[in-house]
Amino acid sequence: MKYKFCLLIISLVALQQFSAAQEKLRVVLAGLSHDHVNPVLGKNQSGLINIVGIVEPDKALCEKKKHEYQLADAVFYKDLKSVLQKEHPDLVMVYNSPSEHLGVAEKCLPLHIPVMFEKPLAFSYADALKMKALSEKYNTKIFTNYPSVWYSSFIELLKRANEAGTIGKMVMRGGHRGPVEVGCSKEFSGWLTDSVKNGGGALIDFGCYGAAVMTALMDGKAPLSVYAETKHVKPKIYPRADDVATIVIEYPGATGITEASWDWPYTIMDVELYGKEGYLHASQFNTPQLQSKKDGEIKPVEISTPQYKDEVEYLTAVLKDGAPDDNKLLSLERNLVVVRILDAARKSAKEGRKIGIQKKGD
Repeated sequence: MKYKFCLLIISLVALQQFSAAQEKLRVVLAGLSHDHVNPVLGKNQSGLINIVGIVEPDKALCEKKKHEYQLADAVFYKDLKSVLQKEHPDLVMVYNSPSEHLGVAEKCLPLHIPVMFEKPLAFSYADALKMKALSEKYNTKIFTNYPSVWYSSFIELLKRANEAGTIGKMVMRGGHRGPVEVGCSKEFSGWLTDSVKNGGGALIDFGCYGAAVMTALMDGKAPLSVYAETKHVKPKIYPRADDVATIVIEYPGATGITEASWDWPYTIMDVELYGKEGYLHASQFNTPQLQSKKDGEIKPVEISTPQYKDEVEYLTAVLKDGAPDDNKLLSLERNLVVVRILDAARKSAKEGRKIGIQKKGD
C-alpha cells in the first residue's frame, strides 16, 4: 500500500511538472536583429518560455545567436509562413525593423496568431491602420512592447498621476551617447540608424517613449497638434538619420515634451509630471527612482512591486492563463495614437511647421 501511495505521489508530481511545462508560452521569433531580443533568448535558455521557431534572413546572425544561447538547428526556419503553419505558436514576437512590421502582421493575423512588436508598433500611421484592419478582421490581438512599460518607477508614476492634479505638462528625457557609442550590435545599428528602415533616428528610437507616456496620461486621446525639430549633431557617425529630436505634443490644457537624443553624456530615461496640485519625477536610473512634490516639499515615494516583471510574464498570464489583458500601454488602440504622433513629428521636422491632428473638442 505504501509503495502504491509513493507511486501515486510521484505520478502526481510528474503530471504537475508536465502541466507546468505545457503552460509555457510557445513563441516564434520574427527577426533577431533588434538587441531587445536577447533577454527573450535568455528566458528560453532558462526554460521560462519555449521558442519553437526563429526566422531571420541573416545566416551569420543566426549562427551567432545559436551559439550564444544554445539553440538547436531545428528551431531555425527559412520563412515565417512555414513555421506558423507547422507550430501554430501562442505568440509571434517581432524583433526586426519597423519597415518590416506590417509584413509580419499580414502573415500572422489571418492564422489567428497574436503578435507582439518591439516598439514602435509600425513604420507609419498608414501601416498601423492596415494592421488595425487585419486585427479586427481576424479578431486577433496585436501588442506593442516598450521596456519602459515595466520600469517600476514609471508604473508608479502613472498610477499616482492624479495626485498631481490636473496635468499641465509632461517632460520625458530619453536616450544615451548613441547606438554606436553604447555598443549596440552592428545588425541592430544597421537599421536603427537608417531612416528608410526605422522611420527616423532618435526621433523614433526614444521619441516613441514620450509619445507612449503622454498618450497614457491623456487616457488614449489623440493630441491637438505635434511640433518637432531634429538635428544632426554627429553626421559622420549617423549620416542616415537624426540623432537629436525634440517633440512637443499639444492637448487642450496640457503639453508633452520629449527630448530624445543619441548625444546625451549619459544614459537617461525619466519623466517629469507637472500638475496644478503637485509634481512627480520618475527615473529608471537615479535614486530615489520616484519623487513627488506637494505643499512645497519634495519627498521620495515608495514604489510598490509591479504585478508583472516584463512582457513575457504578462503575455504568458494573458495568453496561457486567461488573465485580463488590461495593460493599455501594450494595446493596439494606444499604439495607433503613438504612431500617429510619430508620423506627425516626422512630418513636422521635415516641413518646419506644427502638424494638426485633432480639432479642439474632438
